[in-house]
Amino acid sequence: MRYQAVLFDLDGTLLDTLVDLAEASNRVLVGLGLKPFPVQDYRYFVGSGVRHLVECILPKPLREREKEVDAAIAAFQQEYAKNWQIHTKPYDGIAELLDYLSAQEYRMGVLSNKPQHFTQLCVETLLPAWRFHSVLGQREGIPRKPHPAGALETARLFALPPSSILYVGDTGVDMRTAQQAGMDAVGALWGFRDAEELRATGAEVLVQTPQELIRFLAEPAVSEQIP
Repeated sequence: MRYQAVLFDLDGTLLDTLVDLAEASNRVLVGLGLKPFPVQDYRYFVGSGVRHLVECILPKPLREREKEVDAAIAAFQQEYAKNWQIHTKPYDGIAELLDYLSAQEYRMGVLSNKPQHFTQLCVETLLPAWRFHSVLGQREGIPRKPHPAGALETARLFALPPSSILYVGDTGVDMRTAQQAGMDAVGALWGFRDAEELRATGAEVLVQTPQELIRFLAEPAVSEQIP
């Protein structure tokens, strides 16, 4: 078996969180007297942590004031805590993928730029049937992805070399994280970004569905047939 573990991004990879993230963000904007964004715009705002999300949605004058950004971050966290699981759910096929990985005795982990509390809450609430050997979100003092610190920490927790871990994510941030950590990167096309971004940032393989990832793991040669 080429890989012994699979490390997943969370938002846009295991869970479809887009609507809840967008609605919480838009409530913050409305509270500030600002115009909300269409939900689909948030595909390009999320993935790099809460501060980046807030900086994307605030107009430039507010974005340049740290006090205003910090206040908006706090407001977002309050709003998201109220509604984080109204629409959020695992993507179609994720349950079958995790069943397959568990049956084949792969170690599984999650690495997210979502704050640690929300990362753990999402996994424990929406993915309770599967054992994840590591669940790491954004924590104080640990650089966000694409810095490889979290991925390398996961490798140490797995007691495995990074080269034996397959990294699955849906953004360029994820692909760069994998590259810098010495892990092979798979781009999940069911997530928030497109094939062009994933290829440009280092995806070795692109998969349209979780079932294609199962095929790849069962028969790595099929990767040549996947666009």
